[in-house]
Amino acid sequence: MPLSYPVHPRRQSRRRPIAALVAALLAAGAVTGCSGEDGPGSTVDAFLSGWRSGDLQPVGFLAPTGARVPAAEVTKQLKALSGDLAATPPTLERTGEVTTAGDIATARVRLTWALPGGARWAYENPVRLKGSGDQWQVIWEPAVVHEKLTEGDHLALRREPAERAAVLDAAGKPVVAPRPVVRVQVAPGEVKDVPGLVRKLDAAFKAIRPALSPPVDLSDLPKRLKEVDRDALVEVVTLRDEAYRQVKSRIYDLPGTRFPTDQLMLAPTREFARALLGSVDQAQADDLQAHPDRYARGDLVGHDGLQGRYDERLRGVPGVTVITERPAAEGATEPTGTEVFRSDPKPGQPVRTTLDVATQNAADAALRGQTRRSALVAVRISDGAVLATANGPGAAGENLAFTAQVPPGSTFKMVSALGLLDRGAVTPQTTVNCPKTAEVDGRIFKNSDNFALGAVPFATDFAKSCNTAFTALAPQLGPDGLAQAGRTLGLEAGWDLGADVFTGKISANGERTEQAAAAIGQGTTLVSPLAMAGATAAVARGRFEQPKLLLDPAPGKPAPAGPALKPESVAALKTLMRGVVTAGTATALAKVPGEPVHGKTGTAEYDNNPAHTHAWFVGWQGDVAFAVFVEQGGSSTASAVPIAERFLRGLAR
Repeated sequence: MPLSYPVHPRRQSRRRPIAALVAALLAAGAVTGCSGEDGPGSTVDAFLSGWRSGDLQPVGFLAPTGARVPAAEVTKQLKALSGDLAATPPTLERTGEVTTAGDIATARVRLTWALPGGARWAYENPVRLKGSGDQWQVIWEPAVVHEKLTEGDHLALRREPAERAAVLDAAGKPVVAPRPVVRVQVAPGEVKDVPGLVRKLDAAFKAIRPALSPPVDLSDLPKRLKEVDRDALVEVVTLRDEAYRQVKSRIYDLPGTRFPTDQLMLAPTREFARALLGSVDQAQADDLQAHPDRYARGDLVGHDGLQGRYDERLRGVPGVTVITERPAAEGATEPTGTEVFRSDPKPGQPVRTTLDVATQNAADAALRGQTRRSALVAVRISDGAVLATANGPGAAGENLAFTAQVPPGSTFKMVSALGLLDRGAVTPQTTVNCPKTAEVDGRIFKNSDNFALGAVPFATDFAKSCNTAFTALAPQLGPDGLAQAGRTLGLEAGWDLGADVFTGKISANGERTEQAAAAIGQGTTLVSPLAMAGATAAVARGRFEQPKLLLDPAPGKPAPAGPALKPESVAALKTLMRGVVTAGTATALAKVPGEPVHGKTGTAEYDNNPAHTHAWFVGWQGDVAFAVFVEQGGSSTASAVPIAERFLRGLAR
């Protein structure tokens, strides 16, 4: 403990005793002084500056006994005393005036340590000096760092992780929660036939349904088994309990296998909104390297999706305790029993979404088995809530449902038709010719499979998705009429969703060929499935409202609601979209249980080869609007519509 001295008004110390001491020390080559107008204050300031920089050579030091202490030794001891805090020296500030009593001066210093997890530990400590006039030296002792430290002690950190909060569904229940898993391990010393073991494990893992994505790669397992000690355990894979139970009878009795159980933070299924939610894993090497002040080994960290974006909110603030330790036998250390600082952990705050478990499960099931990249997103019409966002194949991949930037193909005829109806250019009964091909400034447009309908009502052109009819009508939209219609449905708007989303880019002011292409969802127009689901919901609702995903924390700047659409245009467009299901390109949906289905199919060319196409379907049933997208899916009737049918039948269960 530092000694206590009476405080007197600042005065000039007696010079003869200190002068004799200085002379003696100079004779021994011992004094390093610090001169300046502030006397002991400037010495303290130099000490604090050197503490932070690691250069204490301008400062002189004495032990409480009066013996000289080299600056290099003080630097070494500062680092040792700081212990676990040595890598982040404190900020240091002299507070108040320096007081003197005889040849002893005392300064008050405020130390502020930045601790892991954002905690700050601040306290004041005395620093004593000995000298007179402008010649002062710091009296060095462990208590300079903290009054509870003695020689040989050091500061040590103890960290207590906070309880990670959950991502919640619309009902307020955790989507991601602790769920049972089984770790498949192998003891090398018990395996005599390694190739045989690998074959049997591989066959079992491939039999799990739905299929593991990505599949378990066992190609390096023989090497790993060979390189470790025979008594070690090699991790093969961690399986959800339901997946493990499928293959338990095939792998449980294999020589050398072990199956310890555990719990991990997981969604209800492997696919459940995986690309949107992200994952929660133990801190990885790059996490620790990028944020050494935030994460420690064993911490749970959100990666990608909502778990990554809101990781700080979800994980809370870890608790930190600073204690003192001292050396023990055989180079070890032991706590002294002294706690000098405590910050209790603060649990994370949940993130509440609009996701509906039943709708999400139906969306995931509809995409199950897809080999091509695909997406399905569903929005509740009445309030814009995003009910489901699924991406295939399997659980891996990016959130195409929100962020894909792809041509919408003939689903955009919904927008084109709205623009034409608003302008009075057509009604569902207007006769519009549908030839096999049409030429616009030398560019040939044709229908799928080169069909021709002849002179038929516009409702038939829409139901059968006649490209040539729409290219003929495109001039009546004007240079930017298509973009105006799209914007009334929320496309291109700045959505504040709480997650990344692409809201579309609509062709405008192009040449006649570009206008014709844009009218059938080609050209330079790009959208995402969520953008099209939002536009479809706007048609069903009669006005645009931005889809919403997060309820808490609610985004601060959602796009404003759009103006009411013309009732007569909406009524006509609904009739057109119902005709697609009853007599057009999506008749497979006509007998889906529940309320009538409205929609529009789309086949979108994505390069200069007409055979290369994405497949689409957008539509609604009851209060649910949705969009289906299949990358390189070819015919929408053969790929996107069956997915829509599985989704709607799944909702009806």
